Amino acid sequence: MGFLAPWFLAGLAALGVPVFVHLLRKHVTIPRPVSSLMFFERGIQSSTRHKRLKYLLLLTFRLALLLFVVLAFADPFLRRPANLTGHLLVIVLDNSYSMRTGTRFLEARQQALNLLAAKPRAQRAQILSLGGPPQLLTQPTLDPDLLRSTLESIQVGDGHSSFGDLGRAVRALSETSREPIDLHLFSDMQRTAMPGNFADLVFPPNVKLTLHQTVKATSAPNWTIENVNAPTELTDPKDIARSRVQSTVVGFGTSEAEKNVSLAVNGKVIATRKVTVPANGRATVEFAPLDLAYGFNRCEVRIENDDSFPADNGSLFAVRRLDPQRILFVHTATDERSMLYFGSALNAASHGAFVLQSMAAEQTSGVDPSKFAFTVLSDTTSLPSIFEHTLEQYISKGGNVLIATGLNSGRSTRIPLWKEGLPKPYNFVSSGAASVGQVDFTYPALEQASPARDNGGWAGTKIYYATAVDPSHARVAARLSNGTPLLLERQIGEGHVLLFASGFDNITNDLPLHPIFVAFIDKTSRYLAGTEQQSGARVVDSFVQLRHSLDASGKTTTSEVIDPQGHRPLSLNETRTVQVFRLAQTGFYQIHFADGHEGVLGVNPDRRESDLEPISAELQTLWTGSNIASPEPEKIIAAGEKYQRISLWWYVMLLALVVAIAEIVLSSRYLGTQREEL
Repeated sequence: MGFLAPWFLAGLAALGVPVFVHLLRKHVTIPRPVSSLMFFERGIQSSTRHKRLKYLLLLTFRLALLLFVVLAFADPFLRRPANLTGHLLVIVLDNSYSMRTGTRFLEARQQALNLLAAKPRAQRAQILSLGGPPQLLTQPTLDPDLLRSTLESIQVGDGHSSFGDLGRAVRALSETSREPIDLHLFSDMQRTAMPGNFADLVFPPNVKLTLHQTVKATSAPNWTIENVNAPTELTDPKDIARSRVQSTVVGFGTSEAEKNVSLAVNGKVIATRKVTVPANGRATVEFAPLDLAYGFNRCEVRIENDDSFPADNGSLFAVRRLDPQRILFVHTATDERSMLYFGSALNAASHGAFVLQSMAAEQTSGVDPSKFAFTVLSDTTSLPSIFEHTLEQYISKGGNVLIATGLNSGRSTRIPLWKEGLPKPYNFVSSGAASVGQVDFTYPALEQASPARDNGGWAGTKIYYATAVDPSHARVAARLSNGTPLLLERQIGEGHVLLFASGFDNITNDLPLHPIFVAFIDKTSRYLAGTEQQSGARVVDSFVQLRHSLDASGKTTTSEVIDPQGHRPLSLNETRTVQVFRLAQTGFYQIHFADGHEGVLGVNPDRRESDLEPISAELQTLWTGSNIASPEPEKIIAAGEKYQRISLWWYVMLLALVVAIAEIVLSSRYLGTQREEL
């Protein structure tokens, strides 16, 4: 409690006035007639009895009235914590990979703990971490022990922070909380964390942002491995075209320097190269050939230098050495062109990674498809029943089949393994060839990062004959110009059936005569063989698919993950149900997929975390929406608790009015009694 005008308290000295007035009460003697004074003795009458205070209740009211008037002029108030207005304190701690630099994370966490300790006890608070997707670690709470233990338990991670994701998370939080939010972000304010659109940073009006930067305005120089181009599998280490590793060294805020770059395989350095990296530039290093053992090889390209951020000096990847995988190519006895074109394209692209084994459909009764990487059915309208049943079981357990229709499909009502019946096929010979109209370049077999204007090379393809296939329950990856599905994929159990609604010869189309045919066969073969997901490199916070379905066959199979620390992050129930897994740490993951395949993946941090340049002070000011720079954490903590003043003036005046009315009533009563005595 306090007083806005404490000098008026000097008026309390006037409290003696009512007491003095009450003591000045005059004693009145009433004369009485007597017959004689001879019987009276002379004496001295005491005045003490007449100077005693009387009417104590009236005196109390008058003193109280004077006291309340003096207090009203002094304007008393109560001090309460400012958080009682309903402000929610939200502390966001950046624990992304770049916070490993020096003592950035420790300083940021300590500043957050100091702010938490300085907040008013009655203020609710909430903790968020920003080391990848923003995570709400607590609900709004008043428990200081819970909030402090939560902050202390946060450890620096391997993810990439995004202020755009933070903006979306805070907007969602403000929709569920009507109270004002005081948001404090503790981060190194990395420039690469900014989104492409500044509108993603805009917070709702009830959110006040305060930035706490743990580093100075200048960034420290840093070198890192930007990317590594290496094969995921290798069949012949002497193959010059594939047995090589190309890596790019990049410098951020650096001057020209000479660096030693080494390649390690299974923990052993097998080669070292010297490279000159220009100022703030890039340089390419190549290692060839690769001397690898059979199986999965854990490799790393690393810069041998001590810079400000040594944790990002390496890049991990896995390469699997194996013998060439066999592909079963089933065709009709009269179809030899399809095998010729398919085999030629496969040999040109895979460099011996696959071996094609052809077989007529009538000879497949005793063939086990599980011994092959995948199976191709070329223009086969019928299969031996025992082989078709074996293929169905093979697909449900994780096998893959590529089907190409042809001229024989026009004389049949069904396609093996596809189930649905066939309407009348399209024959474009008389009306003119059709072209490929729509292509999904995100589909693995057609994937292109930057498709050319000619529809990625598919625009010049002429389709003379195509089978009209029902696209229900299937993903359509490519369509003809008239909308007819050309490439479809259907999932059956853990496996896939990929259907090309034309042939691999030069009769139903001229695709084999175009360069895009080689790339299509190469990507399709690697996708169906499943080798792309079993090795190689990934980025932190990416996902790997452990299983494709949760049907009856999927429930009987289990998947397993061993993280870089050797732990098994999946519970027993999750090994039978989880379909995708998030790679949250850097290092090598060992994975057993639900379809029975094994894999080793090297996981690296997002290379945007290696650019340590912070965002400018002007941009920070624009983000916070203020023309004044954000205060330093020490100043905020030194200010202590913030209080709100609640004035008591009206309450004091109300009490004074009540006392005044009571004093008037009581004094009128006493005056009436005195008149009666007189």
